[in-house]
Amino acid sequence: MRSLSRTLERATLRDIALVCLADALVGVSFGAIGVSGGLPLWVPVAMSVLVFAGGAQFAAIGVVLSGGGVLAAVATGLVLNARLLPFGFTVAGVLDGPRWRRLLGAHLLTDETVAFTLLQPDRPRRRAAFWLCGLALFVVWNAAVLLGAAAGGFIGDTDALGLDAAFPAVLLALVLPSLEERRTRNAALFGAALAVAATPFLPAGLPVLLALAGLLLAGRAQPDRAGESGPEGRSGLEGRSGLEGESATRERRADFAKEAH
Repeated sequence: MRSLSRTLERATLRDIALVCLADALVGVSFGAIGVSGGLPLWVPVAMSVLVFAGGAQFAAIGVVLSGGGVLAAVATGLVLNARLLPFGFTVAGVLDGPRWRRLLGAHLLTDETVAFTLLQPDRPRRRAAFWLCGLALFVVWNAAVLLGAAAGGFIGDTDALGLDAAFPAVLLALVLPSLEERRTRNAALFGAALAVAATPFLPAGLPVLLALAGLLLAGRAQPDRAGESGPEGRSGLEGRSGLEGESATRERRADFAKEAH
């Protein structure tokens, strides 16, 4: 863990610590909600260790506490966690090594680990950010869930404390620097608008997946300026002027050589 922290900048370590703090608040809330709702203490604790997915855990607990069956709870969690599939492809390059290490990395895959991984400029720092953030969150989340479950009904109404808002607020703060680019910002706004519009009509978890349609805007290639502008296009001029300039230079050198002989 210490070698991983030495690879990252101090600002990144600070941000990871803040995310762990926010997740700890949400974990306490999750443990308290589960136990105060009538579940045994071991249920939210075991779910946190084996599933380790905050949103899916809240959704599954909500289904069970509202009278739904186990299969419905599992299906709800799977729908919410389906967003992690494209995330896995995105950060697959940092999960090298033996199979057990890749499986552990897959278990630690969360929105936060992906966010910190993609913010790093090179592969060593991406690998360090993924493992440091993933392991720290796993330890903090499970400890917080255990604490909240032990507290049980003493916390009372967790929504009144605003704990449910800490997690999305931190994630929003993380993605704000990435929205400086216009194309990324438009894609994010388009995906968010789709998710908000679909929320009243689709089951929980599906609007989040629908928001991935915003990637269609982010993935669009930049228009070929040479093709748009023809001979007067900027890229076309730059491309041709560069080639023509090199060709003219070679011709002048050949002429000088002939005159010298």
